Amino acid sequence: MSENSDKVGFGQHTLEEPVHLETVTVRQDLEPGNTIHQELTSIEGDCDDPQSWPKWKRELQIWMIAVHSMVSTFMAAGIIPAYERMAKDYGVSVHQTSYLSSAQILLLGVAPLLWGPISSRYGRYHLCVFSVFGSMLCNIGGARCTTFGAQIATRVLTAFLISPPIGICGGIITELALPEHRAGKLGYWTLLTVLGTPTGPFIMGFVMQHTELSWVYWIFALMNFVYENGEHINSALSSKRTLLQRLLPRRTDPSPLSFRAFLKPLSLAKYPRILILALAHSITFCYANIAIVVEVPIAFGEKFHLNAQKIGLQFIGVVIGSALGEQLSGRASDYFIKFLRKRKPEVHPADRLWLVCIGFATVFCGLLTWGFQLQNATSWNVTPCVGAAIASFGN
Repeated sequence: MSENSDKVGFGQHTLEEPVHLETVTVRQDLEPGNTIHQELTSIEGDCDDPQSWPKWKRELQIWMIAVHSMVSTFMAAGIIPAYERMAKDYGVSVHQTSYLSSAQILLLGVAPLLWGPISSRYGRYHLCVFSVFGSMLCNIGGARCTTFGAQIATRVLTAFLISPPIGICGGIITELALPEHRAGKLGYWTLLTVLGTPTGPFIMGFVMQHTELSWVYWIFALMNFVYENGEHINSALSSKRTLLQRLLPRRTDPSPLSFRAFLKPLSLAKYPRILILALAHSITFCYANIAIVVEVPIAFGEKFHLNAQKIGLQFIGVVIGSALGEQLSGRASDYFIKFLRKRKPEVHPADRLWLVCIGFATVFCGLLTWGFQLQNATSWNVTPCVGAAIASFGN
């Protein structure tokens, strides 16, 4: 073997120098059975190299960042069963109260564009720790708010601070998971992020029915506190540095932080194929998931005079539809690619996009069922929830 044959490359680093979670980039050509791959998975000397961690530790980190993403949407939608109580306490209408969730959802979609360049300069670990800690402080403030203006300020800040994993989780999974397992891990992350929206109001409906409004925010803060401690424990197991050394931010990329870096993701909009596809999926998600979730207290609560717990139960259909859709879509996509390989010699990843036509059709059917059945109902029945489940399945 040559002089440098025992060095495995990670971007600009080798295994002879410390490589941190924030900077590591996995070689794409490491396949199972490859000699370098076998050496890579057996290394135990470098605790700062995520690929040298035991499998359970890498799995734990992936699940933690996926749960972080789920918590962001969980908290945004978790206050939905409390709309009526907040409208009464703050002296506003239920429709105005819905802006507390709408503003958070808007920031969850926009803020990751701002956090991306920052994470590439200062590292993802410090950003995640700051994200959870700042969100915890805002939730504590939310529990003490007495006016609508103050509450919407805490919700906007919470959404902005908790949003980083939505934008950077894909990169973390790419670094921690081997190529043959990467798609499955990304699927778990997507599933948890989508499930956070209906699961939040489903669970918090029981909380609102049996406790005070402030406990909704105290529970959110407690979730942040538990995750913050879990992040510190996991970091302690993965690094030999002290707690103070781990918490102090350090620059991982010496290149200057420019305004152009924040706008770089938007440059993809110049490609029509990317822009049209992104718009189609985002609009579908907004109607099949966000719109249904936000409108439930108004559409069901006021029409059928439901309490907070019963409003939360209306989200069961969205939970079931989202879970089934996410699980079946991946398997159907793989089966479709295998089918195409039997009929033509060359198959491209973009061929999977043909299946979105089924999803769009399912969303149309679900939304029409949900809307018409809800409009024609004179008393509560399950058919609007079935329509919501069908739309969530297609989404």
